[in-house]
Amino acid sequence: MFVDASAIVAIITLEPGHESLAARLDRVAQSVTSPLAVYEAALAIARIHQRDVGDAKAKVVSFLRLSEIAIIPIDEAAAFLAIDANGRYGKGRHPARLNLGDCFAYAMAKQHDVPLLYKGDDFSQTDLA
Repeated sequence: MFVDASAIVAIITLEPGHESLAARLDRVAQSVTSPLAVYEAALAIARIHQRDVGDAKAKVVSFLRLSEIAIIPIDEAAAFLAIDANGRYGKGRHPARLNLGDCFAYAMAKQHDVPLLYKGDDFSQTDLA
């Protein structure tokens, strides 16, 4: 399973629905995320908690370790898939309105042929649903 930044943030900050996201995460044998998702999650948590980004980074790193979520690299193929995702589902092109981080999460899930764990309704409007 690829874990999007939105799911990381929701679980760490105990947003409504975090229980079901955590339960889905617990049911899979292997979970991965990307450096970009880690970056997005840390910045969002710093903003939400009005904390230093270093503190937010520590929370994200701790969560990833406890949840056994591996950080995998973004390669050339993922970059091209993200560009394609933007062309199909990007803001101004499609109701899903995927942003940069979303396009890379989509690409990583597609490239590794794994489900995507996320919060919101943007990805449900793509072919990953």
